[in-house]
Amino acid sequence: MADWPFAVLRALSDGKFHSGEAIAHELGCSRTLIWQAVHAIQTEFALPVFSVRGQGYRLSQPFDWLDVTSIRSGLTAACSDVWTIAVADQVDSTNTQLLSRANSDGLHGLVLAAELQSAGRGRLGRRWQARLGDCLMFSLLWRFDRGLAELAGLSLAVGLALARVLRQLGAPVELKWPNDVLLDGRKMAGILIELSGDALGPAAVVIGIGINLHEPQGVDQAVAALQSCGVAVSRNRLLALLLNELHVVLTTFEAQGFAPFADEWMAMSAHQDQPVRLSFSHGGPIEGVARGVAENGALLVDTAGGRKIFHVGEVSLRSMA
Repeated sequence: MADWPFAVLRALSDGKFHSGEAIAHELGCSRTLIWQAVHAIQTEFALPVFSVRGQGYRLSQPFDWLDVTSIRSGLTAACSDVWTIAVADQVDSTNTQLLSRANSDGLHGLVLAAELQSAGRGRLGRRWQARLGDCLMFSLLWRFDRGLAELAGLSLAVGLALARVLRQLGAPVELKWPNDVLLDGRKMAGILIELSGDALGPAAVVIGIGINLHEPQGVDQAVAALQSCGVAVSRNRLLALLLNELHVVLTTFEAQGFAPFADEWMAMSAHQDQPVRLSFSHGGPIEGVARGVAENGALLVDTAGGRKIFHVGEVSLRSMA
């Protein structure tokens, strides 16, 4: 049954009425199976389906599927030679899938996007939840000659790439250290970076990205979406734009690290010169004023005990403004 809801959803994705009999004939299955798949689309995917006697089934609006050909048509010539793109209907986690490839072969520039993740996750073990079609979720595998110790600041550089594209589309986003993109103080996009390799190099890095296009439901934190600021863009076009910018940023990072991006990142920081509270997995919180980032991406905070430096790790940042 697992694949039938996706098959029926594809048959309905033009937003027009289709009879259960016609879909069953097209897919070579029973009408009962079509009815069960429609029920799953409504309950498991949370997508409304209209059912009208004599006309059949229709989605409330057309569904825009991720499509490799459409994505590749938006890539620059330089990117087309770097990115190998795959799309899946459903996976446990795009990061998990690429991590399994990180040590097994020499693939570089592999991109996996998914319509749905059953075990999507974010930083500090948080779950990333998204209704089918509401979010762009993808991971990419990039290999650095740099060692793991030289990859500090990578999550900030990736966040900057996302912010560049989203601002160009008209979303006035800001950056939150170390790996979130905010809209009006609410999380719109997140980044999860997982590393594999040696301290001195080379290193394989899996970069997971999730961006809300529509307001997510049932999320236990303040969230935003591109829809919130009136930006309408297909996921295929958005992914192509992001891959173009990520190629530029990752190539520069490979050669020079985070330093070339520090000033631009601080100009987009949501907490620059603002009071903040840092929480840790062990020990009490620390309060102070955020003073930007160092050339390696470490957070600089002026506290009652002087300026302190915090590196990416088990740290959670909150505004006190």
